[in-house]
Amino acid sequence: MTGTSDASAASIQAGSNIASILKQSPLNPLETRILVMHALQMTRIQLITQNERCVDAEQAQRLSALFRRRQLGEPVAYLVGHREFYGLQLEVTPDVLIPRPETELLVDLALQHLPVDGGSALSVLDLGTGSGAIAIALAHSRPELEVTALDVSAAALTVAQRNAARHLGQRTPALELLQSNWYEALGERPFDVIVSNPPYIVAGDWHLSEGDLRFEPLHALTDHADGLSALRLIVNDAGRYLKDGGWLLMEHGYDQAAAVRQLLRTLSFDQVQSWQDLAQIERVSGGRWRAPD
Repeated sequence: MTGTSDASAASIQAGSNIASILKQSPLNPLETRILVMHALQMTRIQLITQNERCVDAEQAQRLSALFRRRQLGEPVAYLVGHREFYGLQLEVTPDVLIPRPETELLVDLALQHLPVDGGSALSVLDLGTGSGAIAIALAHSRPELEVTALDVSAAALTVAQRNAARHLGQRTPALELLQSNWYEALGERPFDVIVSNPPYIVAGDWHLSEGDLRFEPLHALTDHADGLSALRLIVNDAGRYLKDGGWLLMEHGYDQAAAVRQLLRTLSFDQVQSWQDLAQIERVSGGRWRAPD
């Protein structure tokens, strides 16, 4: 939805029933259902079984406002305040990127490259954690992991902390959240795996002015440069924080895989490769660190 619809079409009258609201909505059916469920605090089943239920004036006003905001392009995830990622319902606010399905590949790969039985505590570092999606998914999937997640934004870390408390409960201490500009706040401690979904959109790219990206935090989308500066920094300093044989795995843009592989090969990484997402786009690249002799 790009904001080209007539805003008056989003006006809902008190007394309208749910069936008519779903039918007459200016939004696509899926978005309509999500917003109606959110505004009326209904489940999917209730939406079906109570479709003759009528909305009162307050509910009609609330729904009309949500529809208008969506018509203007505001992401559904921000309107309802959450997005599912790796089977977990995560809080999202305009302070953090909206977790996307393609980033689940990064979680899958991190889990695959962690030792099954390391004989000692296994540790993962998540650089630029945002909502905490990657770090929390890893900690939830492998409860024995010691996960450290960094972000330069204090507001983002507040969101991540709430998500961790919700999904990790008493195990929240196993996830350490630190405010840090990349590696700066870390001491000299090695990790088995480092993961990151850094800003990688080139400055001025037209995608930044399209769709949901218009509403997401700009500093988390672009490096304000060639799209590789954050990736370059992560690769250049990773050796200080990886165990010998540890893996660095990074999400990047659809056309950046070759450049990222080259960055890895210029340092002491072997088994350098890229992995495709479900759209057959090389979405994640990484390599295994081999400490120089």
